[in-house]
Amino acid sequence: MADFKGYQQYENLSTLKKVVAIGGGHGLGRVMSSLSFLKERLTAIVTTTDNGGSTGRIRTNQGGIAWGDLRNCLNQIITEPSTASALFEYRFGGNGELAGHNLGNLMLKALEDMHIRPTEAVNLIRELLHVKSFIVPMSEQSVHLAAVLNGGNSVVGEVSVDSLTELPKSIFLVPYVTATPEAIQALKEADLILFGPGSFLTSIMPPILLPEITEQLRQSEAKKIFIDNLGIEHSPASSLSLADRIQWINETVGQPIIDGAIVPFNAVQNSQPMEIKILAGRLNADDISYRHDRALLCSAIDELLGELLESPEEEHSEPSSL
Repeated sequence: MADFKGYQQYENLSTLKKVVAIGGGHGLGRVMSSLSFLKERLTAIVTTTDNGGSTGRIRTNQGGIAWGDLRNCLNQIITEPSTASALFEYRFGGNGELAGHNLGNLMLKALEDMHIRPTEAVNLIRELLHVKSFIVPMSEQSVHLAAVLNGGNSVVGEVSVDSLTELPKSIFLVPYVTATPEAIQALKEADLILFGPGSFLTSIMPPILLPEITEQLRQSEAKKIFIDNLGIEHSPASSLSLADRIQWINETVGQPIIDGAIVPFNAVQNSQPMEIKILAGRLNADDISYRHDRALLCSAIDELLGELLESPEEEHSEPSSL
């Protein structure tokens, strides 16, 4: 386990041709904004199973994919706020039918209703907001996250999975859908693949449940890094240790794929040894302690990537308490 050294030049990331980040919500948006200097060399594969909030209301009333996490990534990666970006993120107040709806969600849904491919709809908004990096939905078909409980019953819906009081036996997607072609192509070209941070079961895992994506992850020779959360999840995944989460990913894919993890100091205290490289340190943002500081996160990714590139694949380090 290495101790994170702090701010540094991004000499390892700068050499890469393609970086792919997988996840959803605020966590993926934070990663995208941290690595925004990569521009067209950076692609996000975004979870589209959300059924809560404004997104959930739109899906219930109008159908379609979940736009909320895609909108969040677009908004967070903006380096220079503008009237267009403020409009895209505007949320209606009051008590009427529009109350609580985000205008960005409605804009994306309108483009979907105009029979524009979801990926192309996102690209149109990228052009409007001058976003260079690619943001791709994991699937362009409507899909929900579901879980099998230990007693054998099932629940459907991301909100229901997040509300469980115990860890489910397994999770799956309903109905069967296919991965977005651009997501598969990005994985084929990737030199580095990042997972997280974010809600483990409902943000990080859903894209990995798509067979085409798991197949590409098995075949990929890219370095693969898991970014741990800084705070404790308010979901059944809170019972999972770092080793447990890595095991969930590896077992879902069908083989060990994670090469390294970026974690806060407390994540490795009393943890079991793992055959991956671990970089631990203080990564918290000054304004919101449970979110990653963008510059520190970027530096940590670059530092761990350098260690992985220097070490033979068969050599791994075990975590130890600081």
